[in-house]
Amino acid sequence: MGLLYLIALLVSLGCMLLIDRRFRLFFWHDAFAATIVTVTGTLFFLLWDIAGIASGIFLRGDSGFASGIVLAPQLPLEEPVFLIFLVVCTMIVYTGAVRLIRARRSGRPAPGPRERTR
Repeated sequence: MGLLYLIALLVSLGCMLLIDRRFRLFFWHDAFAATIVTVTGTLFFLLWDIAGIASGIFLRGDSGFASGIVLAPQLPLEEPVFLIFLVVCTMIVYTGAVRLIRARRSGRPAPGPRERTR
């Protein structure tokens, strides 16, 4: 039961990547740019977390669902995985919304998974 949260994060990330692959929104649209955005966003939020931990704002709570593995004081293993999920999820929702808005403004139906966007 101690790995349930980590497993849920990984499954959720996998599902988001399947949506991404189906509609070619982020990694399957431009893998290089998506990698840079994901790494940069994750590092930004990780530094934010470290600053919060250092100032005593963020504390690791005890949970039977978490692995209990700590990368640094008050920084559980699940946190970087969650941050990667957060960035990927946000970018897939953003790029999908942009695609839908562009299609609506142009009066065309939204492009399907095999069609290229401009």
